[in-house]
Amino acid sequence: MIGSCWIIRRRRQAGAVEMKGEIRNAYSTFYIIGLILSMQIPFVGFQPIRTSEHMAAAGVFVLLQVYAFLQYLKDRLTRQKFQTLFFLGVSLAAGVFFLAVIYLTCTGYIAPWSGRFYSLWDTGYAKIHIPIIASVSEHQPTTWVSFFCDLHILVCTFPAGLWFCIKSIYDERVFVALYAISAVYFAGVMVRLMLTLTPVVCVLSAVAFSRVFEHYLGDDAKKQSPPAEETGRTQGTFMIKCVLVLLSVSLTSLPTQAGKVRKHVSEQEKAEDGLGPNMKSIVTMLMLMLLMISRNILDDFREAYYWLWQNANEHATVMSWWDYGYQIAGMANRTTLVDNNTWNNSHIALESDYFILQGEFRVDKAGSPTLINCLMYKMSYYRFGEMQLDFRTPPGFDRTRNAKIGNKDIKLKYLEEAFTSEHWLVRIYKVKKLENRDRMENNLGSTDSSHQKFTSKKTAKRKRGFVKNKLVLKKGKKVTKKSLY
Repeated sequence: MIGSCWIIRRRRQAGAVEMKGEIRNAYSTFYIIGLILSMQIPFVGFQPIRTSEHMAAAGVFVLLQVYAFLQYLKDRLTRQKFQTLFFLGVSLAAGVFFLAVIYLTCTGYIAPWSGRFYSLWDTGYAKIHIPIIASVSEHQPTTWVSFFCDLHILVCTFPAGLWFCIKSIYDERVFVALYAISAVYFAGVMVRLMLTLTPVVCVLSAVAFSRVFEHYLGDDAKKQSPPAEETGRTQGTFMIKCVLVLLSVSLTSLPTQAGKVRKHVSEQEKAEDGLGPNMKSIVTMLMLMLLMISRNILDDFREAYYWLWQNANEHATVMSWWDYGYQIAGMANRTTLVDNNTWNNSHIALESDYFILQGEFRVDKAGSPTLINCLMYKMSYYRFGEMQLDFRTPPGFDRTRNAKIGNKDIKLKYLEEAFTSEHWLVRIYKVKKLENRDRMENNLGSTDSSHQKFTSKKTAKRKRGFVKNKLVLKKGKKVTKKSLY
């Protein structure tokens, strides 16, 4: 998040301020390796060295190297020579670097600031100048409800952890504090930047919980050390009690099977089968918990990517939404033809055609004809009208939208189904090859008797024909001697 961070510590003994060599080495190593690895991604390419957003990190890297070089010269030159070299050299180097950045930006080698960068500092910039960015839901400002839904109780403990770090500050905590403050600001500007806030929230919340537990769970009274046998028994009893409490909480939170009535258990049976010191009962409860807990994992996307990797041609091109294109390229190792990302402005005016007049998005018969006849609808619900997921619902019933699809008889002309995942979350289609000969709509031997037949009659009175646009020659007059005078 933070492109550059100067960490300066004050020497208590000498009272001088110096840059740590470890910080310089760590930042230089991280910057060089990270820059090289990021440029290996085809989508990124040379953007880290050709965009204005990355120039701050490059400037910090250059300043660190200049600082290290000056420290090297400081030990080998006199004080007067070093001061002269410092003022002249640093001023000249800073001016050259600044002018070089301006020249490269004006010539187009370094890209100017993007619209997303301006929208981070001016929240109304994108709405006025670049509406396509403001139309994306991920770029909207984050609401207070989103903070609580994403972070839950950590919203309350995060400021406490930040205060504990600032209260006893040192180098590492300076970085954490700056990271936290900047991440809070950026997360409030855009919803998608909530991901950058999550790591530091977890770290600072852990600091807050740790300080609270240390303060309130500390044992003030010093106990006498008991014998070794009693210590072992006490620890064993404590572990058994903890396991029993966790098991009881887990079992009480499990749902019971529908349609079954719990039979009444007497007090004697409870005493016999109750949770006691008997280890046999603990094993029984563990087995019961493992049998009753069931996890439903929807693995459709990974399954589809694996199918593409195994079955699709190595030179095949997949057309998909741009966000899935990254996953297909990474997991299926196939080229993706994206939908032009957010650079395509032409589809914004057409989005209203997919909604009904009341502004609803419906997939049943009352839905928009544009939606029901579009390719996305046909590819999503192809052969879905034959599926009956439950005896209480008709075939072709979409449980997510709680409606029966409007078009069950879907036929594809240029596509054929290649793969459908287990839960119908991912569907892959193959483009058919073009036919060698176009199909004739009518049969070759068929004749249309509806048209009136005309027969020629020799007795019919015919008009004299003429040639259309025929050149007509006009005769000129002969020149005589009288006309000349």
